[in-house]
Amino acid sequence: MCPVVPETERTRPTGAELIACHECDLLQYSIALPDDTVAKCPRCEGVLYRHRRNSTDRTLALAIAGLLLFVVANSYPFLAFRMQGKMVQTTLASGVLDLHDQGMTALAILVLVTSILAPFAELVGLLWVLAPLRMRRRAWGAISVFRFLRRIQVWSMMEVFMLGVLVSLVKLADMAEIVPGLALWSFALLIVVLAAASASMDARDIWRRLETPR
Repeated sequence: MCPVVPETERTRPTGAELIACHECDLLQYSIALPDDTVAKCPRCEGVLYRHRRNSTDRTLALAIAGLLLFVVANSYPFLAFRMQGKMVQTTLASGVLDLHDQGMTALAILVLVTSILAPFAELVGLLWVLAPLRMRRRAWGAISVFRFLRRIQVWSMMEVFMLGVLVSLVKLADMAEIVPGLALWSFALLIVVLAAASASMDARDIWRRLETPR
């Protein structure tokens, strides 16, 4: 179901706000949408916005689950290598330190930011903004935090790191016995949870609630 947003020359609907199409810049008024529907531009049929049912509750629940998975992924062994009777365990943090010790400081910083810092900031930012909204309140600095959250999401590249890990596992399989740790499975689930949180989040509804005076 794709309701069409009325153009600006028509009578302004009650409570509507003026928006521009992201594709063709046509100015038009927004309208309230039923659950799980999409508003499209009448000129180019580009998607203007969506209305997701229970968006705040679902995104908040996923953020809480993601934070728990993040703690597990950074607290337990990521991989274990067994070779010639010796067992070597690695964690996400130790991997970053190993890269630094091997002289690959730039790569270590990139892994640290994209696989640890950015996902952590995204999860904490979601909780900081959404938890008070769930209780019909607005946290201090919530608007700035949400704006920062939208910018930092592009730096969360856990799936790229995971792909690199899988490639390394294939190459090292003949050299040593590789034992996946609890952190590896938590990290994989965290990628899915973060993707689901991003898909379920209705940014337009969050901005509207943040801008509403309390």
